[in-house]
Amino acid sequence: MAILVLSVLVLLLSLYFRLKKRQKNDGLNKFPEGPSHPLLGHLPLMTSTTDVIDVSMQLIRNHGKTVKIRIGPKILPMRTSLLTADSHLTEFILSGNKILKKTENYQFLKHWLRKGLLISDGDYWKRHRKILTPAFHLEVLKEFVQVFESVGDVLIEKLRRCEGTPSCDLHPFVTLCTLDVICETAMGTKMNVQSGKNSHYVQSVKKTCRIIIERSMSTLKLTDTTFWLCRDFYTLKNELKVLHDFTHNVINSKKNNKSIDKNTKRLAFLDLLLKFSQDENILSTDEIREEVDTFMFAGHDTTASGICFTLYCLADHPEVQKQALQEQKDLFGDEKNPVITYPDLQNMKYLEQVIKESCRLYPPVPIIGRYTTEDTEFDGCLIPKYTNIMLFIYGLHRDPDYFPEPEKFKPERFDNFDGSLSYTYIPFSAGSRSCIGQKFAMLEMKSIISKIVRHFEIKPTSPRHEVKLSAETVLKSLNGIKVTLKKRP
Repeated sequence: MAILVLSVLVLLLSLYFRLKKRQKNDGLNKFPEGPSHPLLGHLPLMTSTTDVIDVSMQLIRNHGKTVKIRIGPKILPMRTSLLTADSHLTEFILSGNKILKKTENYQFLKHWLRKGLLISDGDYWKRHRKILTPAFHLEVLKEFVQVFESVGDVLIEKLRRCEGTPSCDLHPFVTLCTLDVICETAMGTKMNVQSGKNSHYVQSVKKTCRIIIERSMSTLKLTDTTFWLCRDFYTLKNELKVLHDFTHNVINSKKNNKSIDKNTKRLAFLDLLLKFSQDENILSTDEIREEVDTFMFAGHDTTASGICFTLYCLADHPEVQKQALQEQKDLFGDEKNPVITYPDLQNMKYLEQVIKESCRLYPPVPIIGRYTTEDTEFDGCLIPKYTNIMLFIYGLHRDPDYFPEPEKFKPERFDNFDGSLSYTYIPFSAGSRSCIGQKFAMLEMKSIISKIVRHFEIKPTSPRHEVKLSAETVLKSLNGIKVTLKKRP
């Protein structure tokens, strides 16, 4: 027995000194850490999604643009990651082809999206990115303007409920609108969720997103090994069945519908993928479903966040709103319901600056992650293999070195923004893994926001509503995004 105990002690001491030696040679030691719990590291500082933004900003402001985030005791941490708002490190990561793998927390999406473009990597990702790129060609996007407009008209009617009320929470209205848009553009299916139809699908999307977020904040739900012990494991299983069955049914319906005209001018993303697959036999049914599900997930909440925060900024800045309205009048006179075309949206130059400035202050995705699969040298520092690197876009966008008076809402910043500092402003990421749908998102936001500006004067609530930012799958406000809407004469 004594020999066994002694052997275990020797083994533990050997492991300890081996890890200490590795830790000593670890290039991460060159980065500051900031105050942390001696045993739990930074884990107690980020117990909810509302802590993430504030704590990350404090660390960046007080200790440098790149800091260590540690989980576990300092003497022997379980996990050490990097949090960065440094444009040089951000450019190094995003502009190259060595660090393309997403961080481990993206794997919480795998039960829904499987190997979709958002979370896949390696040769599989490269092949699918190449296949999917034509689906976002300019000529394809032009045809979706009609969808943006028709779905936006329904939103205007729903927002009329808020006229004359002291407060209107935009997020529920706008989220249903963008979900209607992505259903029709991604799957070619009118869901009419704004009118209360297909509520089971809407609820499944909401519940699935909630569980994904809560998994990243819960020790018990963190791994699949223990997640099955939680009620949410079985809830997620049921909700995913609803989501997957719906997509499968739409795909099978389109495959079996021989009357579909493949030469129809406006095709949904699903139609295009089916056409590519039939022409080249390059995507299986499961692969198509995974990519359509990815469009559904990534294409509605992000855009809803961008629209809501832009309207919130317009409410706070009447002079900016006045200029945005004047641009609409210059284009369409006093017509509130003009027939909008793609060139019209392109001509909304000032509104585009407004949206870009809003996405600077409130980036729809505030943090993105990368994972090193090999030792990587940057600026004389060795970033070891298996390191999570969190690119803190929210902090990057509020750096006074890149954006003077960073807390102020100034759309004119983008009047002469030449892109020379392209890695200081990345609301849609950048490089080879940048958002494939960013042009789609900008067109949709322009269409919806311009329509609301033409119909309503947007004003702050009294007292002014202060958003409570939460870093979830996208940037949200836990207490809503509330404004006052007044019908324009």
